[in-house]
Amino acid sequence: MTRWTVSGLVAALRQLVEGVPEWRALWVEGELSGVKAHISGHWYFTLKDASAQLRCVMFRKDAERLRFRPQDGQAVAAFGRLGVFERDGQTQLYVSALEELGSGWHYRQLEALRQKLEQEGLFSRPKRRLPLLPRAVGLITSPSGAARFDVETVVRRRFPSMPIVFYPVLVQGEQAAEAIVAALQAVSKEAVDVVILGRGGGSREDLMAFNDERVVRAAARCPVPLVSAVGHQIDVTLTDLVADLRAETPSAAAELVVPEYDRLFSWQRELARRAEMATVRLLAQARERLRQWAERGVLARPEEFWRTARFRLERLEERKDRAFERALAERRLAWERLRGRLLAVDPQAPLERGYAFVTDRGGNLVGYREVVLGQRYQVHWYNGSRWMQALDVEARRDGQPGVDRTGPIRGGDEPAGGNRPPAGERSGDPGGRDGAV
Repeated sequence: MTRWTVSGLVAALRQLVEGVPEWRALWVEGELSGVKAHISGHWYFTLKDASAQLRCVMFRKDAERLRFRPQDGQAVAAFGRLGVFERDGQTQLYVSALEELGSGWHYRQLEALRQKLEQEGLFSRPKRRLPLLPRAVGLITSPSGAARFDVETVVRRRFPSMPIVFYPVLVQGEQAAEAIVAALQAVSKEAVDVVILGRGGGSREDLMAFNDERVVRAAARCPVPLVSAVGHQIDVTLTDLVADLRAETPSAAAELVVPEYDRLFSWQRELARRAEMATVRLLAQARERLRQWAERGVLARPEEFWRTARFRLERLEERKDRAFERALAERRLAWERLRGRLLAVDPQAPLERGYAFVTDRGGNLVGYREVVLGQRYQVHWYNGSRWMQALDVEARRDGQPGVDRTGPIRGGDEPAGGNRPPAGERSGDPGGRDGAV
């Protein structure tokens, strides 16, 4: 069995890969990720699809011919040759040309999820304010990453006695999303007032766990304010959008969450000094007012105070009596006006002045032109009424005034039974109890 050295085996792999004719000039379609432009002019990026990825390099002489600037998430077709970079032992594609195809599959999936969550209102919900002095700080990150060390260092420097509740999780890989969700759910079981969720920088693929829908929804349900410190300033994940506050780095998150002990203590001493000065000033003012009262105020001449108070009370009583009399006069005047209006419409008032009115058996008013010979009518005065019968009537004709002739009046009250005629009238006897007109 042949024993290989590392360099020998990698060189053999390079000869094997570069010896395939079909791989010396080929097109590869995929989505750009981790695009970096080196200061030398070379471009480094990764081509990926749903299940695999391939490292690529494009040298300066080929990159200068590009008609667009490559960006993460773009779908492209890359033309080049397949080779092996011996120093790293990596198979990579040496690209000489790129054609833009549009948005890649991963980018489209991420954008669709972002729009869905935005329509649900997860990104526009009110942001919670960070506590001024938290009881404890929760930290969700990798137990072996630099983010944990950075946060703990900053917290110990700013507030040495601040408790840190650590939730170790995976921050990349297939199980990362599930672990982060479990840690966010466990926050409610601890006495923490704020949580930092973070990790160090990495490629876009390394940050995919923080774009997982389960993680984003769990972050939105976090019971305490959440500070997202994922990646660096140029990296923005969906967790950053749903968090209450976004920090550029884990160290910056720790500075935002934990106050500086020395500054807080100085602020407390300054408040105590101001409170003491305010108390002394209030006591001095109260002492000065008391001295003035003793020398020139109530305490110096109490009889004058009581005399002034009694005078004010008498004046108030006089004003009260005048106001009562004025109100009573106004009410009396209003009552007299109302009484005058009621008397003006009282039907009994004209009768008391000598007038009378006539009604028929139905109780309807009867005018001069409506009197019919032989009919019985009731004449009303102010002190009673009588039933009478019209015996002689001469009506007006041709506009000339008529002459009324009335015979003797014999009358009496209408018999019991309503409007029924008396017994004499029912039998044809003109000499009944009713009078005649």
